[in-house]
Amino acid sequence: MKKLISTLALVILCWGWVGNVGQLGWGNTPVSAAETELRNPADEVLGGEFGQKIDLNNSNVRLFRQYKGYYPGLAAKIVQNAPYEQVEDVLEIPGLSERQKELLSEHLEEFAVSPPADVFNEGDDRYNPGIY
Repeated sequence: MKKLISTLALVILCWGWVGNVGQLGWGNTPVSAAETELRNPADEVLGGEFGQKIDLNNSNVRLFRQYKGYYPGLAAKIVQNAPYEQVEDVLEIPGLSERQKELLSEHLEEFAVSPPADVFNEGDDRYNPGIY
């Protein structure tokens, strides 16, 4: 009787190790990852203009480091005053110096504006995206 119980327990454990009933072809068969296109909410935004330009409503301050004179002060002002309806609205930020307006004007064509996306704007990720 002990051998029967031990054998039965071993069979059940092996069955669990091999896979569940659905994966063995009985009942509902799960969909494999190869058959499903996995996308997160950021993929939709990155597929647009945001993927090629700096999106004033969704980019973090570190992305502005590529422009001299932007990081950290001017970049923080841009982030703090979002959202923007159009790219030119960035020139209307209160408290900008004439030099900051010049810097912004030089790069307006390299910026884009899309609706704010929660995936990029939750918490303090726009100020500290955790990229070290």
